[in-house]
Amino acid sequence: MTGFSASRLRRLDDALNAYAESGEVPGLVAVVARGDAVHVVAAGVQDLATAVPVARDTIFRIASMTKPIAAAAAMILVEEGKLRLDEPVDRLLPELADRRVLRTLESEIDDTVPAHRPITLRDLLTFRCGFGMLMAKPGTYPIQKAVSEAGFAPGPTAAQFAPDDWIARFSRLPLMTQPGQRWHYHTGSDILGVLIARAAGQPFDAFLAERVFAPLGMKDTAFFVPPEKIGRLATSYMIDRESGKPGVFDAGAGGPWSQPPVFASGSSGLVSTADDYLAFGQMMLNGGRHGGGRILSRATIGLMTADHLLPTQKAASPFYPGFWDEHGWGLGLSVITARHGYLSVGAYGWDGGLGTTFRNDPQEGLTCILLTQRAMRSPVPEAIYTDIWALTYQALDD
Repeated sequence: MTGFSASRLRRLDDALNAYAESGEVPGLVAVVARGDAVHVVAAGVQDLATAVPVARDTIFRIASMTKPIAAAAAMILVEEGKLRLDEPVDRLLPELADRRVLRTLESEIDDTVPAHRPITLRDLLTFRCGFGMLMAKPGTYPIQKAVSEAGFAPGPTAAQFAPDDWIARFSRLPLMTQPGQRWHYHTGSDILGVLIARAAGQPFDAFLAERVFAPLGMKDTAFFVPPEKIGRLATSYMIDRESGKPGVFDAGAGGPWSQPPVFASGSSGLVSTADDYLAFGQMMLNGGRHGGGRILSRATIGLMTADHLLPTQKAASPFYPGFWDEHGWGLGLSVITARHGYLSVGAYGWDGGLGTTFRNDPQEGLTCILLTQRAMRSPVPEAIYTDIWALTYQALDD
């Protein structure tokens, strides 16, 4: 395995620079790595108003690319015997004992039945805990209004409740479906952060900093950006549905990521850089090893990157059309189960709704990361995502 073709990598450079020059994305940093070969592209601007150029160390909000990191943190505690995959979470989260479950999704929130069994750590990691995003228009189901009123509607910023308050408030809502019945995106990772904190005996953000970020050298990854680094945080944009133009979501200083959050979200709270996330991705690709040390065992990485969903669970779990035809779900990340595009069967990773994507391909020894600051318009991968994957694979040189 010899890395990349230099001439073919220029196609990747040209395409990504064109995305920035056209305004399709304000700015981006991409990194593709294979063996000792690491190729980085930085293009465009951090902020459209100031035109400060993007640099390799620009900090981006990685949104749901937080989920694989939270899952890895949980598995550190499993390896230490402080958590068990199939143990009910009630021991550390007594608020979630004796759950009630909606009779049907169409039921009013007081029309419930007892849960058939407790929620387990495996349920949280595989998003089968019985609660999460519903891929339906607001107002389709009564539970959607209750979730919104309780402050738990999934969104780009974290809830404004301290962890103990968050889990107490969550416990007052019924589950949407029985634990283990179907895949519900998102919320399992937020519950996971509270569970990790209690199992570790320290705040979730402190555990990540000590046990994941410091060993991997992820010096710019955190739940907020301190004042001395705020100038490197890219302005975040969302596309206005009527005009089609980007509007500012968060400009940095004074915004949600410029100060420690009330709730450190395991689903979507982190900021990071391309090199920081590369360290995490390559640790996963190297079977849990980083440098001369080990973060996780090879067996644990194998468990995280296997498909844990049954066909019946996929059939009951709408996401976007065609998703389950080629994807499964591991522990905190998606897994390719059938080759449709360039990604090999067994490749894994996830996207962030604020404009980021990450994939590892063990068959090719490849890591591919793209960070932008323009939010996704739907769960379907953006054209720039599929382009970077295609252009990376065409540059492989064996």
